[in-house]
Amino acid sequence: MLELHQFRHSAFCEKVRLVLAFKRLPFTTVEVTPGVGQLELYRLSGQRQVPVLVDGSEVIADSTAIALYLEQQHSDPALLPSEPVQRAQVLLLEDWADTTLASGARLALVQAATLDSQLRDGLLPEATPSGLRSLLGVIPGGVLSGVGQVLDASALQQLRQSLEQLTALVQAQPYLVGDQLSLADLAVIAQLSLIKFPGSAGSPLAGRGLPGLADDPSLAPLWSWRDRIDQQLTLA
Repeated sequence: MLELHQFRHSAFCEKVRLVLAFKRLPFTTVEVTPGVGQLELYRLSGQRQVPVLVDGSEVIADSTAIALYLEQQHSDPALLPSEPVQRAQVLLLEDWADTTLASGARLALVQAATLDSQLRDGLLPEATPSGLRSLLGVIPGGVLSGVGQVLDASALQQLRQSLEQLTALVQAQPYLVGDQLSLADLAVIAQLSLIKFPGSAGSPLAGRGLPGLADDPSLAPLWSWRDRIDQQLTLA
């Protein structure tokens, strides 16, 4: 069976889980312990970052590489359109989601976490040692507020503009490219999980989101679109 080495709240691990759900492939997860677990991961894959997928003797790192590997090994249902222009559009949107959108989402999440100890604790990998979890949980938000102050405010504005543009797109069409679910949709949805946490995030994050974005009424159609596709994957 496929084995996914992950941090539960990593958007890139979420991307791989969405791909696996789309492909209807059973898998098990290995929650990587920060520090010692990453050393073990390095011995397995040659790098310390998640996600890493193990398929028998094959070890694949990086969410895009994993998605393309699974597309090659399990072509039905297809993640990528066969039509060349649409295929190029999907791959461009996936790259944008993994870079520009990911950077903005992480930035917004860091800023929110500096002020919310419960959010900081909820985002820690499940295998985080209890001593480290306790230490981070009791650090006052004011101590960390300087982190948010040095972050680029223009990047947050760019994130909001991106979310507004995505909202306009999903109101006009069911999927980002063409009339079928694709890797572009899954890559974008994975990054949105850092802004408004899906049910799969578990306690205490499920249903929560970042103030000013997750609760903005103008973005409500975007979250409805995300939830519809999540339900589509669950029922597949």
